[in-house]
Amino acid sequence: MDSETRTFHTGDRERVLDLTAEVADFCAGRGSGLVHVFVPHATAGIAILETGAGSDDDLLAALSDLLPADDRWRHRHGSPGHGRSHVMPALVPPYATVPVLEGRLALGTWQSICLVDLNVDNPERQVRLSFLGAV
Repeated sequence: MDSETRTFHTGDRERVLDLTAEVADFCAGRGSGLVHVFVPHATAGIAILETGAGSDDDLLAALSDLLPADDRWRHRHGSPGHGRSHVMPALVPPYATVPVLEGRLALGTWQSICLVDLNVDNPERQVRLSFLGAV
């Protein structure tokens, strides 16, 4: 298995960051198999969704409705509502696995691989990309 970690800047606001090009670059020339995308953080997730047509903003709005940034959370360090960021990975898991065919991601036409980050206290995220080749 080949694996590497890449760093992404998410900044100081809630964000859905499209990683598709970086994951495709990682897979290029590797043949067929699976790519596993994993964010080793307790407050971020990986989602496969359409971007650029409003779905990324819709996801942030839905997460805001489900997980309000207020003082209801028992996990209270950091910015107000930080505890919700620790609950989010139960809804948006910290990983996704995608088939790779002849070095190309086998995603649907409108699918993108995205990092979902509600934690405004941590502007840098590590993402581990792992390729498991077909035998």
